[in-house]
Amino acid sequence: MNVPAWGWFLTIGLMAVFLLVDVLVISRRPHVPSMAEAGRYLAFYVTAAVLFGLFVWFEWGGQYAGEFYAGWLTEYSLSVDNLFVFLLIMASFKVPQKLQQSALMVGIVIAIVLRGIFIALGAVVINAYSWVFYLFGAFLVYTAVKLATEGESDDDEYHENRLLLWIEKRFPATKEWNGTRLTVIEGGKRLITPMLIVIIALGTTDLLFALDSIPAIYGLTHEPFLVLTANIFALMGLRQLYFLIGGLLKKLVYLSIGLAVLLAFIGVKLVMHALHENNLPFVNGGQPIEGVPDIPISVSLGAIVVILGITTIASLLKSRRDARLERTVVGSSQGGHESP
Repeated sequence: MNVPAWGWFLTIGLMAVFLLVDVLVISRRPHVPSMAEAGRYLAFYVTAAVLFGLFVWFEWGGQYAGEFYAGWLTEYSLSVDNLFVFLLIMASFKVPQKLQQSALMVGIVIAIVLRGIFIALGAVVINAYSWVFYLFGAFLVYTAVKLATEGESDDDEYHENRLLLWIEKRFPATKEWNGTRLTVIEGGKRLITPMLIVIIALGTTDLLFALDSIPAIYGLTHEPFLVLTANIFALMGLRQLYFLIGGLLKKLVYLSIGLAVLLAFIGVKLVMHALHENNLPFVNGGQPIEGVPDIPISVSLGAIVVILGITTIASLLKSRRDARLERTVVGSSQGGHESP
């Protein structure tokens, strides 16, 4: 896949414009978006991602388009898992509802920049050391097993990371919210606001999630251009997704299992790819193992769609069944306390 320099600049420039417009609109009018507004924005970003995939298909062929769609869907599904932590952060810092959009937007911009650095580093490492796919694959399988056995954390509180604790200790802060301002002057001293702390919490938390998502997407495509654009498209719609499905997250009861299966599949795919192109001297004498199949992107894309589809449908069915059972139990309990 040969992307000219102007193609990189044009693509990143257009995405930067969309994000800038988003930031300016939100900063000018902080508010709680309606379901209709969030739905329109989300539909716009999803449509843009689909059209971009079609452009990749037209310009570079179906193989790369399939890699983009597979990477985008994977990053989006992993981002949904991030939303639960984002909800905990908002609740922990008691962020006013009308300011949550602004915090999310800036946090997402920080996440895009940090992921861009991770993606660039990943590309350099992969080009220099092809055996890194063994490490990526093993890490994803380990993460999948851990996610499947431990599931989501039952802790409904957000625990600040070391960076946040250091910032709060090093820099004096005010406990008062001052709109979208990051610093204020009180008593002749400049203080940081809770908004700055929340933004850093969101950005650094997403960076931790990138430790899983970046190796995962490199298991689907080796093209840095597709890795970057898939990540950006997934993150651009994350804010709207936060307001649309915040209340539905608890209904996705099998999300951790679905993501575990997805990560395990990609991890195995990475290991198989590494064996297929092996150059480690202590594995098969440093020669590729031709008998190991290299899973095509069409199979990967189909597997991702099936895994996510089954996870969503099974989760919603179980949530509906549990809600119906709870209503039945409550009704029986109330009926049992009625006077004869």
